[in-house]
Amino acid sequence: MATVKRTPKVVIIGAGVAGITTAVTLQKAGFHDFLVLEKGGDVGGVWYWNHYPGLTCDVPSSLYQFSFAPNPDWSHIFAPGSEIQRYMSDVADKFNLRAHTRFDAEVVAANYTESGWHVTTADGTEYNADFVIAATGVLHHPSMPDIEGLESFEGDVVHTARWDDSLNTRGRRIAVIGTGSTGVQVVSALQREAARITHFVRTAQWVVWAPTGMPQLPLTGAVLRRLPRVNRAVYDTLLWGSGFLADITTKPTWRRRAVQGAVRASLRVQVRDRELREQLTPDYEPFCKRQVVSGSYYRAIRASNAELVNSKIERITPTGIVTADGRHHDVDLLIFATGFKAHNYMRPMNLRGRDGLSIDDAWDKGPRAYCMSAIPGFPNFFTVLGPNSPTASISLQYSSEVTARYIARWLERFRDGEISTVEVTEEATTRFNDGVADALGPTVWNTGCNSWYLTEGGTVDLWPYDRATLTRMLSKPDDRDYHLT
Repeated sequence: MATVKRTPKVVIIGAGVAGITTAVTLQKAGFHDFLVLEKGGDVGGVWYWNHYPGLTCDVPSSLYQFSFAPNPDWSHIFAPGSEIQRYMSDVADKFNLRAHTRFDAEVVAANYTESGWHVTTADGTEYNADFVIAATGVLHHPSMPDIEGLESFEGDVVHTARWDDSLNTRGRRIAVIGTGSTGVQVVSALQREAARITHFVRTAQWVVWAPTGMPQLPLTGAVLRRLPRVNRAVYDTLLWGSGFLADITTKPTWRRRAVQGAVRASLRVQVRDRELREQLTPDYEPFCKRQVVSGSYYRAIRASNAELVNSKIERITPTGIVTADGRHHDVDLLIFATGFKAHNYMRPMNLRGRDGLSIDDAWDKGPRAYCMSAIPGFPNFFTVLGPNSPTASISLQYSSEVTARYIARWLERFRDGEISTVEVTEEATTRFNDGVADALGPTVWNTGCNSWYLTEGGTVDLWPYDRATLTRMLSKPDDRDYHLT
């Protein structure tokens, strides 16, 4: 007797890079009964929520795209954020994803019972599913520092992740608090029109020079559009070349030392003033933190109306900021470029798996998963770009596609009647995480800096292997690592 085919009902949480990748991958695998629940008003994830001045992708545009949706028509080598958002919107339209998506639908709870998953959104709507895939990413919960006196400030206050487009910045005395890519981009964008801009940097950041403002060469788009194979070859070449980044970050070889030497030399060449250069020189190795890429920051911070302040912020007053050296900095606009709570993942939603196990209890010692994608105690639940994802070394689009295809293989077995539930074992998860911990030892991220890669427990939440290892680990599920029914 032929096996009766079952159509799995799937809920995907999030419509950013991971969510779009997962939805398209499921479509290509023949699965169409899926629903994407997105808390924002459009697709794009971090590119929907972020639209601050100077927002630019820190990865070459021709690499920062889906393999299934090549785009030859980038305006710049490093595309501005609004263009990335439009690209992702176009991909959603091309693959008819909006018909499968509910916007302004923040998931507040997901509970597993014997009858499957029950998902609830903020407006009280409930959805039932056989599988839930959390594609929530890592950069979506803004982090605001607790600074004494902030509530007393009489000027404007804004976090870059919740930028107010009506905010006037021209002629203002601006304080930018926080380093990293966001702080560097905001300072670079606002310096010329500001009356004065002060960059408060608790820890200096290495900045790699790149032509971030360079337009794509004329006729490039037209040529690549007419020659799709060449366009694909460009993407494949950049993907192959990105393996160099994984190599220098994960292995302490001469290549790492050479690249780090080039980064240090770049600072010496661009900043001749010795005092300012000392302020801009970090006390940790290049690439230990998320690497900042900019072709304009050093120029901006050298300007006569700009200042770098390394002294610790003591408190905020109605008219400015007092630092530990006793100085009062007069400002009328506070911009927080203080990043995100990167290790929340799908939290703070009330996520409960088998026997009512909450995600907070499962992760009481920090986020952990098997191969970035499966969590013990949570049957028929997967994550894309989950714990230990390669957010610092390998293309997120590539990682998402590999992970989504891995998940699709479980859906195929469910469809064919081979399984009803799949849940990774505790033993396999522990073995994987122990291997990750060992492999993280010689990585550059483990050389002594305080970065957002570190969890509350002090462990590095990154992928310590190369792209080939990622592909191999997620090429085919191993039944020995799962409980199957």
